[in-house]
Amino acid sequence: MTGPDHAQQIQALAQRLDRLLEATGRLAAENRELKRQLLELGAERDRLQGKNELARGRVEAMLGRLDLLERNDD
Repeated sequence: MTGPDHAQQIQALAQRLDRLLEATGRLAAENRELKRQLLELGAERDRLQGKNELARGRVEAMLGRLDLLERNDD
């Protein structure tokens, strides 16, 4: 292997390594953002499930009162 060929290969490897490091950095940042979004969406899901349970309880209570009213009308 001659000197210039060896130097070109080293340069090509260095450029490839730089691209891989840049890609790794981008992917790490994207991964952090996705984890943040996942936590945020999980918290929102929990909040919405709580609201849903509250609404379900209120509807069930209203249905129970309606049932009592219907029985009293009979």
